[in-house]
Amino acid sequence: MPVIHNVLSGKLHEWGLFKSLFSLIFPQEKNLAYDALKRVGLEDKAFEKTRNLSGGEKQRVAIARVLVQKPKIILADEPVSSLDPVRAEDILQMLTSIVKEDNMTLLCCLHSIEFAKKYFNRIIGLKEGKICFDVATENLTENLLKNLYSY
Repeated sequence: MPVIHNVLSGKLHEWGLFKSLFSLIFPQEKNLAYDALKRVGLEDKAFEKTRNLSGGEKQRVAIARVLVQKPKIILADEPVSSLDPVRAEDILQMLTSIVKEDNMTLLCCLHSIEFAKKYFNRIIGLKEGKICFDVATENLTENLLKNLYSY
């Protein structure tokens, strides 16, 4: 499906059946989609097929799809796991900037301690489904990490 339809699918929960189906042919609320695409740097890709985009661009489309929903909280499970380090940095920088600008909360699951320390002000370590630690980033110690990753 074209990127604009992908982004607008974030609105399907608000639209009735007729508007949802009609939007597959004639995108509804295009300005909302364009604004979200502009924020993630993809305004020029609105009518390209989503499948033809790079991995980083697809992640940006997913973020735009979330933005049209105007959430208070974004839950991001490994948003950069399939990206190379440079694209991962781009996505995390963009995502953390957007949530700050819009006064949203971002809860992000990452396996990269380096990314967590660089982009987040609080780190929660989970081990076997239990909280191992919950600290401000500057209080994260090697001992906490050893405990988290030891068996």
